[in-house]
Amino acid sequence: MISAGDFRNGVTIELEGNIYQIIEFQHVKPGKGAAFVRTKLKNIVSGGVVEKTFRPTEKCPTAHIDRKDMQYLYEDDDFYHFMDVETYDQVDLTKDNVGDALKFVKENEMVKICSYKGNVFAVEPPLFVELAITETEPGFKGDTATGATKPATVETGATVMVPLFVEQGDVIKIDTRTGEYLSRV
Repeated sequence: MISAGDFRNGVTIELEGNIYQIIEFQHVKPGKGAAFVRTKLKNIVSGGVVEKTFRPTEKCPTAHIDRKDMQYLYEDDDFYHFMDVETYDQVDLTKDNVGDALKFVKENEMVKICSYKGNVFAVEPPLFVELAITETEPGFKGDTATGATKPATVETGATVMVPLFVEQGDVIKIDTRTGEYLSRV
């Protein structure tokens, strides 16, 4: 149990039968009346964000989220297949569970599988990946001074905006949280 006075960003709590992660919290002490804690909570299963206020003495059960490193094996018609590299147990997740999390992840890469009480609710890709560009338009000499970008397709099929000097066949580093180009490798 955690009291509302001890809330911190990133803490996961169980509330009204759902699991929430605290995105923001603020202790408010109005001039008159009792103090309270204003929070923004993200439902980790559905992704919805709600605002809720608590009295500082209110208590909520903490929710323990299991994050396990697993290897992404392959995708078939309706499922993504993952393997625990220690026990060789395999887990199959539907496309609804995975969403866009694997658009920058190649087969045989390591990802984190997030679960609560054995129910998998999310896949976290590595923060940064290095992928080869399979298709992009050629840049023209003199265009690099403008800081302009062009679309490029990487080997996983995702599209990334890259600077004009990047060419087909180059390997680039991508931030998977934002989908932005970081540098050439």
